[in-house]
Amino acid sequence: MNWPAITAAFQAQLWSWVAEFQAHRWTYLSMPLIAAMTGYFSKMLAVEMIFRPLDFIGIKPPYLGWQGVVPRKAEKMAGIAADLLLGRLIKPEELIGRLDPERMLKELERPLLQASTELMREVGERFLPAVWNNAPNFARQAMIRRLQAEIPAITRQFWEDLRKDPSNYIDIRHMMVSNLVKDRALLNQILKKVGSKEFTFFRTAGLAFGLVLGVVQLACWMIWHRPWLLPAFGAFIGLVSDWIALQMLFRPLVPVKILGIRFQGLFISRQKEVARDYAAIIAKQLLTPANMIEEVLRGSFADRVADLTQRHITQATDDGLGIAKPLVVYALGTERFQEMRQFMVSRMLELIPEASRHIEKYAMDALDINNTIAAAMERLTPEEFEGMLRPAFKEDEKTLVLAGAALGFLIGELQVHLML
Repeated sequence: MNWPAITAAFQAQLWSWVAEFQAHRWTYLSMPLIAAMTGYFSKMLAVEMIFRPLDFIGIKPPYLGWQGVVPRKAEKMAGIAADLLLGRLIKPEELIGRLDPERMLKELERPLLQASTELMREVGERFLPAVWNNAPNFARQAMIRRLQAEIPAITRQFWEDLRKDPSNYIDIRHMMVSNLVKDRALLNQILKKVGSKEFTFFRTAGLAFGLVLGVVQLACWMIWHRPWLLPAFGAFIGLVSDWIALQMLFRPLVPVKILGIRFQGLFISRQKEVARDYAAIIAKQLLTPANMIEEVLRGSFADRVADLTQRHITQATDDGLGIAKPLVVYALGTERFQEMRQFMVSRMLELIPEASRHIEKYAMDALDINNTIAAAMERLTPEEFEGMLRPAFKEDEKTLVLAGAALGFLIGELQVHLML
């Protein structure tokens, strides 16, 4: 083998490349930079496609168009979040058990007194107008005091029944799913907050991977000068850098050491930090006393709550009227008397949310949902913890990666037209 000739040919080719590079210095230097930007923007596109748009944009049925992965799968993702919370993080029975009925009654004393006064006046004016309007003031006040004496007992009995079997009256899973599906922007906010550092890394990693692959692209271009190289490399950069960056977010699940360096999926390694962020949002935006009360009164078990309230109102009415009940029934008529009871039930259910605002501060402190969720999340296994964020784009990873590849191809094709 003629090594001197081979060496001379290689040196000649090398000098030819150097001369060509110097002649087109800025064009060639731009190739790794454009590749880096391709990697960055393909990741930015992938992140945007996860969350936006909230509503489908395109031709319906969805022949052509897009809706953010999270908004499109809001119900499924909300269900995953709810199942995680209820299956591993919190127990409704434990939460409800933290609320002291006597402390709640104390907090509700003033609003209950006011509500009972208004309720008695409404009942009197609506169902017994002649008696109520003609009765002296002390008699009306006596009726009001009688009702005021009964309402705390009704409230206490109601709460005791609720505490015995919370799952029979409040469906927390339904509450979470319905609120997140109704407010898809909130679901987006939760996932963005939980994965904020991961999404930032995702974009930055695309920049780095794109720069490295851009150097390889430059070398290949200088050797072969084939127009198809630029769009092909653009697609390759978008495809590979997306896939690698996604894997780095979640793999490896368990820390491993390679050459003394510790490696673990970025999201998995931030478990404690993510737990605090996630718990804070859930406690502040979702599992609030106001939302729980709304679920009790308007949720999937609202009919049971109405039945429970009616039972206690009926008992309290009978006890309050005592031996006078037959006279009242006779005066009103059976149908009108039942209508009065039903009116009292509906008014009580209407008054509960307004009165309950007075116990929200106490309830939030007593439930301590923030710390409860954060502590439980820190005990999740890596596989369980991965399930918090990965479902956001697991099923659509191929689509997101291919979108990055398509963007890279278009940028590469644009390079060809600019360079040739």
